[in-house]
Amino acid sequence: MQYDLVFEGGGAKGMVFVGALQELEARGHTIGRLLGTSAGAITATFTAAGYSVPEMRAALNEKDANGPVFKQFLGRPGPFTREEIEHSATRAALEAVNVPGVPERLEASLDRVLLYLLARDQFAHVFSFIERGGWFSADAFLKWGQAKLDQAMPSGKARGYSRLTFAEFHQATGRELSLVAADTTDHRMLVLNHRTAPGLPVVWGMRMSMSLPFVWQEVIWQPEWGAYLGKPLAGHRVVDGGLLSNFPIELFLSTDPHVTAIMGHRSSDGVLGLLIDESMPVGPDDAADLAATPQSKLSALPPASRILGLVDTATQAHDKMVIEAFEQFVCRLPARGYQTTEFDMTDARREALVAAGQQAMAAYFSAGELEGMVAPDVAEMEHALRRADKSAIRILQP
Repeated sequence: MQYDLVFEGGGAKGMVFVGALQELEARGHTIGRLLGTSAGAITATFTAAGYSVPEMRAALNEKDANGPVFKQFLGRPGPFTREEIEHSATRAALEAVNVPGVPERLEASLDRVLLYLLARDQFAHVFSFIERGGWFSADAFLKWGQAKLDQAMPSGKARGYSRLTFAEFHQATGRELSLVAADTTDHRMLVLNHRTAPGLPVVWGMRMSMSLPFVWQEVIWQPEWGAYLGKPLAGHRVVDGGLLSNFPIELFLSTDPHVTAIMGHRSSDGVLGLLIDESMPVGPDDAADLAATPQSKLSALPPASRILGLVDTATQAHDKMVIEAFEQFVCRLPARGYQTTEFDMTDARREALVAAGQQAMAAYFSAGELEGMVAPDVAEMEHALRRADKSAIRILQP
């Protein structure tokens, strides 16, 4: 069978997708359309780029002399240009504050010293948080993504996809790839593909979709990337699509003509959503593993913990309703005890997560084979698809 796949966002927990894809491949199933958010956007893009399961496993396991390459994604921001500093919101805020009893000229001098101090290395994270919307730079991720999209296939044939736009990528691969991001300027979800944003480079679509708000710097839509659904977005600020929906499976389930004109018509046998379930144990020793779960440096910071909790709260209300409505199309992948920002995950924990993903996918297909012996509830299915139409139309409305 051929399945359209929807990959949920989940940061470092996205490693579980490798196991799920491994089982899908082992059963002889093929892949149609691809839709991903955040970590799911990375998996969807690599799959569209022709990555085999072993290739993807190697890419996500990549290490250098300093350990897992993913640790580099929490990069130091900067440098900041003089123009950026001089026209910054930080400068405007400092100038707006008047300290009683301090002469105006002295206060202006102090403001200037403090402004440039904030833009220096030791305070660069604070300045980046205020001016670029994120504590960390994602430049290392962008370079890694470009390298992976250019990486040669096992046959030796070069991919050469790093500079391709969505339109060029679709023409080169023939794959239907859609990535989810959030436009905080227009307060709307963006579904990026060759129909909606043909001039946007695919690697920048990945970069947008993984930009967890306040953690990584937001992306500013560049004029050369063209329009989104015919509307210019130059200067708009774009972040992680998970801010609005981490699991928009309804976009693939809908058969409404307006939706399929953007998402493409379903040519596969079914839709399958891969959901990261933090309540499901990863293995039989889950209780012991949970007690020994290492806490990443990022999530250990109280501000980061609050931000991650805020984003999760904002997305879970919508996604919970979606998941409950379309449960029959969802395969739940275990991730209890794993953290979104656990980029220094040990090999043992990574392999346990991959194995759990494969086992969960096998269980899903086994259950489906048993349920296939029972006639489906047609009325329930039609009701679910009507809900998909309404939700998808709302997401994609201009």
